[in-house]
Amino acid sequence: MDTTYDVVVIGAGPVGENVADRVVKGGLTAAIVERELVGGECSYWACMPTKALLRSASALRAARRLPGAREAATGDLDVAAVLGRRDEFAAHWKDDGQVAWLESAGIALHRGHGRIASAKVVEVTGDDGVISTLTARHAVVVATGSGALVPDIDGLRASAPWTSREAAAASAVPGRLAVIGAGVVGSEMATAFAALGSAVTLLARGGVLPAAEPFAGELVAEALREAGASVRTGAEATAVRRDADGTVRITLAGGEEIEADEVLVAVGRTPNTWDVGLDRIGLRPGSWLTVDETMRVVDGGGWLYAAGDVNRRVLLTHQGKYQARATGDVIVARAKGEPVEDGRWGRHAATADVSAVPQVVFTEPEVASVGLTAAAADEAGLRTRVVDYDLGAVAGASLHADGYRGRARMVVDEDRHVIVGCTLAGPDVAELIHAATIAVAGEVPLDRLWHAVPAYPTVSEIWLRLLETYGR
Repeated sequence: MDTTYDVVVIGAGPVGENVADRVVKGGLTAAIVERELVGGECSYWACMPTKALLRSASALRAARRLPGAREAATGDLDVAAVLGRRDEFAAHWKDDGQVAWLESAGIALHRGHGRIASAKVVEVTGDDGVISTLTARHAVVVATGSGALVPDIDGLRASAPWTSREAAAASAVPGRLAVIGAGVVGSEMATAFAALGSAVTLLARGGVLPAAEPFAGELVAEALREAGASVRTGAEATAVRRDADGTVRITLAGGEEIEADEVLVAVGRTPNTWDVGLDRIGLRPGSWLTVDETMRVVDGGGWLYAAGDVNRRVLLTHQGKYQARATGDVIVARAKGEPVEDGRWGRHAATADVSAVPQVVFTEPEVASVGLTAAAADEAGLRTRVVDYDLGAVAGASLHADGYRGRARMVVDEDRHVIVGCTLAGPDVAELIHAATIAVAGEVPLDRLWHAVPAYPTVSEIWLRLLETYGR
């Protein structure tokens, strides 16, 4: 079968879906190619199922922090119910609903493995081996995302380790779980499985959440230890083996050995570009795709785009969807000969990927951040002032939970008098981060922020306290 569309998208995760949707809404035709489940990593093996695993324990902790509610919370987590709720959010790993949405949006779905064959041509190999050819009039978009990186640790691959996929879709809770890597995935899954009853050992080469402000990782490490987990900083795994009885043995630098029933590897991501035909157009298979501000691939012939994880700008679903909206819109603009707004904060540019990226880590406590850390601001050469405040001292926080522990930091560019970074660590701070995102993305002057009065008594009063500490 040979079919022509205006745009062909390889990858039907949230990014690919959003690109195709914007293209169709712009009056062009679009096809999307998917070799697994429509909805992608986020729907089945990442954002949705992992947050479902974490939420029940978070709610129970919240209840236990309040007199009256504490007395009503008389039992432990129902593990089967937690896993069942996770299954519901993962749609039991069936994509019928997502496929129905594609149909309703007017997006053609081609199931199979998509590979670029030549300029604007994609070959799709179905499960039956039949190859169909899709031709794009205007653009091909690679939105194949990323996969878990499994490092070259002696014996690790042979030991059948878990990656983020196996952890998110686990049908049972291991008695002992070792986690190699203490970034976002490692910290979240250590939090989740410790709450579900695993004896967790978290192995961090450096600290916990090394990309965040140091205080955030320290609070998470403290909470994990209080939950019964072993947090080992400065620990490097040098060898892994699985015995005949299923026991996993992890050897650390220095010779110490740790035993577990499962080992989760969470040390980073790798681009899903090994087998999408990059070699046929002069690009290197397995590489991250370098793009300009409109997500058009550098040295990609002018017709090839890459959105989401695959371009390595920011490996977050919401940022990938943000890129997707810009990508779809700019493809339509170029196809129709309309002006391209690719300047800073232009409609067709992904400016926020550089300066205003929000992220929430759903650990205990939650860590929410946007923009630059203090260290990153220094590295960027900015003249900054860092303002810290104890979140637990805010009236709204003390009402929110007895013994509320948390901290807030804002990083101020002293030359422009705007906030360039904000980090909040504490129970339920996720819902506070969008206010900070608006302040950073909008480059709102501090003098104007004084007039954004937080409601009392809420945790949002932290904004007033940070400004007071900074001074007028």
